[in-house]
Amino acid sequence: MGKRALFLIVITLLLGACQGCDVRQRQTLRLVTYNVGVFHKSGSNSTDMVADMMKEIDADAISMNELDSCTTRHGEFQIRDFALAMGNWYYTFTPAMDYKGGGYGIGIVSSPKLPPLKQYRLHLAKGDGSEQRALAVCEFKDFVFCSTHLDHRSQSAQYAQAEQINTWIAANYGNSPKPVILCGDFNAVPTSETIKLMKEGWTVISPEDPTISSSSPTKCIDYIMVYKNAAEKVSVLDAKVLDSFKKGDVTQASDHLPVYVEIKIQ
Repeated sequence: MGKRALFLIVITLLLGACQGCDVRQRQTLRLVTYNVGVFHKSGSNSTDMVADMMKEIDADAISMNELDSCTTRHGEFQIRDFALAMGNWYYTFTPAMDYKGGGYGIGIVSSPKLPPLKQYRLHLAKGDGSEQRALAVCEFKDFVFCSTHLDHRSQSAQYAQAEQINTWIAANYGNSPKPVILCGDFNAVPTSETIKLMKEGWTVISPEDPTISSSSPTKCIDYIMVYKNAAEKVSVLDAKVLDSFKKGDVTQASDHLPVYVEIKIQ
């Protein structure tokens, strides 16, 4: 075999490998929901650790719960700092309530290949619950990605917040051709009335394996689900509750475990 022929074979193989990588990037999405516990559940700042963990699984978009923004408890704008640690990702912060001189809430971060087209913030009724809650929404070219964190003490408030989410999604995306993905800490187990309500209009695509506590998980309260409007367009290729990483200790990063799905949108 001549040198030129060998050179052409090598180039062909390299191009094929690159195209294979690009196919995953173009045709599948790796989505995560993670209650990060204000990045301080272990007493030290876990922002860089969580960023290393998310890079390890090659996440594309992440729903994040329990974030501080410039509070006296934690002075950082936490979601911005995390987005920077990921490599200048897009981010949106939705404050659920004012807290200690700043804000406390939820957010969404997405890789540079996923610029948000539209963003929405919805405040959810507190009712007889413990705190104000919220819904964060980012619309991308091919899908809609939402994050929420429901009340943890009052089942009636939690249920009402779930109803409010369903009403808003139906009004704004009920006839959308784009799949709608909802993620977050629902503070509700799979057999709860809240999750039963959600399953009337959503399909849970994440495992219903325990997600809390990270050191000794006993119950599932964190979910990823797809709305009925375009659920048939979503194929689940992989789904896990992640309990170990090469870089990062889940028991130190947060009191929750991250939940991951890889999907393909038709």
